[in-house]
This record gives sequence, structure tokens and C-alpha cells, in this order.
Amino acid sequence: MVLTDTHTHLYYENDIEKRQALMQRCLEKNISRLFLPNVDLSSVTQVFDLADAYPQNCFAMLGLHPCDVKEGWETQLDAIIAAGNGKKIYAIGEIGIDLYWDKTTLAQQQAAFKKQINWAKQLDLPIVIHCRNAFDEVFAVLQEENDEKLRGIFHCFSGTLQQAQQVIALGFYLGIGGVVTYKNAGLDKIVEQIDLKDMVLETDSPYLTPVPNRGRPNESSYLVYIAQKIADLHQVSVETVAAITTENSVKIFGV
Repeated sequence: MVLTDTHTHLYYENDIEKRQALMQRCLEKNISRLFLPNVDLSSVTQVFDLADAYPQNCFAMLGLHPCDVKEGWETQLDAIIAAGNGKKIYAIGEIGIDLYWDKTTLAQQQAAFKKQINWAKQLDLPIVIHCRNAFDEVFAVLQEENDEKLRGIFHCFSGTLQQAQQVIALGFYLGIGGVVTYKNAGLDKIVEQIDLKDMVLETDSPYLTPVPNRGRPNESSYLVYIAQKIADLHQVSVETVAAITTENSVKIFGV
């Protein structure tokens, strides 16, 4: 069995021994593929350092997180793009629109999102989308930019069934994480109506820790709880969930 965490910030852990322990716990639970979304210029080195340390297990992405799209974002994004020259990356992410923290930067976020979508198309890479309180705004950009090269993942999907169907119709995968284990979130009711072929698994560690460890920092080894919850919802084995969602990740990332 191979499980794939399509979205983890495990690289935030700078202590070498603690990081090794995090990786060891993943490998002991068959979580042997981890995709690392970048957030800003300062995290580029951390992402590549972890990917270089575990080349068979960790795969780098590059992007500018919408919460880091502020005055002068163009300069930071140009520096991120330059930092990736000559490096192997598997997606542009995480990118998108976040209107939870700051609605005043919507125009800049839209511009940064479009620029990074075009960067992904130039490199023939998928995008990994951060969307918070901004589904309509994100979807409007995707419809505007839609063509045969546009593909990717809606990271941390927690929308409605209708929104899920819109995402799937556009050819994107739904990233399902710890929220599916939360009793009152309602995502479980959505996920049980979504085909496994349309989803991938993720932790978003150290955030959104699944039950039964909610309240503690998340880690990629907790992906097993997310996989088990989805298996229960679909009344299949964890091995089936692992096989289908890992195959989906291979299709989207090409590795």
C-alpha cells in the first residue's frame, strides 16, 4: 500500500532530528509520497532542502500564497520564479485567492493568480489552488483561463456538492484533508457522494489536524486517519482508497 500526501508543509520543521522523526513516522505508515507547496520567497530554500534530502519521497512545488500577495508582490514572485530555474518542480502552488483575512487585496490576488497560472502553462505543470471564502472569485479566474493546459487540485476542499461538481467538471481534483473527520463540518456528507477517482488525499500539516489528534500540530503520518475516514464513507478498504488516490496523484503530478 502506498499513500500520498499531496499537500504538506513538513518543511516548516527546521530541527533535523525532529524532521527525520516526522519522515520516519510517515514511512512506517506507508505514506511514501509527499508533495511540498511553497508559500513565499523565504520558504523556497526549505522546500528544496527537504526535497533534496528525500528525493524518492518529497516533491517540490513553487508558488506565492495569496495571503503573501501584498505591495510589491511582483518582485517577490519574480524572485521565486528565478529561484526555481534549474530545479525540478512538480506543480505551481499553492496559489489562489484568500478573502478570509483580507478582502482589500482582491485585485492583486487575482493578478498574481493569473500570472502564476500562465507560469504553470508555460512549464506544462498543474496548479494547486488555495481557496478560502473565495470560491466564486477563484472559479471566475479559472473559467477565464481555461484551456487544455489548465489542470490541478483544489487544495483543502470544503465546499458544497455543487461546487465539488463544478471543480470536477473543470477537470480538477478535490484535495480532501482532516476536515472530513470533523463531526459538524459536513464535508463527510459531500465526500461520500464524490467518486474516489476525483479526489486526492492531503494533510496540510501542520494545520487542520484530523480526529483523533485534533488540537495538536498536524503531521503527514496522520494521513492514515483521513484515508480511513474516506474508506468508511465509501465502504471500501483503506488499500483501495490508497491505490486510487495515489494513482490520481500520479496522473496530476506526473510522478
